[in-house]
Amino acid sequence: MGVITNGTAVPELGNVGPEAAKPVQEGLAVLFKRLADIDVFNLELNTTDPERFIEAVRLLEPTFGAVNLRDIRALEGLRISDRLNQCMNIPVFNQNLYASAVVAAAALINALEIVGKRTEEIQVVICGIGSGEWDAPGFC
Repeated sequence: MGVITNGTAVPELGNVGPEAAKPVQEGLAVLFKRLADIDVFNLELNTTDPERFIEAVRLLEPTFGAVNLRDIRALEGLRISDRLNQCMNIPVFNQNLYASAVVAAAALINALEIVGKRTEEIQVVICGIGSGEWDAPGFC
């Protein structure tokens, strides 16, 4: 699997660039290996141009069975992952998007276990725009 970033949205650090994002990428590679026995190659792309980023990742498709995009600034990262999902024949994950959903689902499952309920017994409402930018077009 390829874990790919340009370092424009590293948690707690912000836009630090690809070189500074490398330690976070390497840590994620270790987690994938230890927890799921998945070999990961971390790639830090030195571009903030979405078109160049998309083209670089697209050209890597024969190398990887899947790619995991992470730490790319909001909205831009969502657009990049949408485009890559449309043009690639391998899974493209946006970790910034999916990680929040996994954590929320795990919290719900654990809470239900604590109170002794099953998912069939509850109703859930999810409201919000996630990690997107508040001043983005289309959001008020």
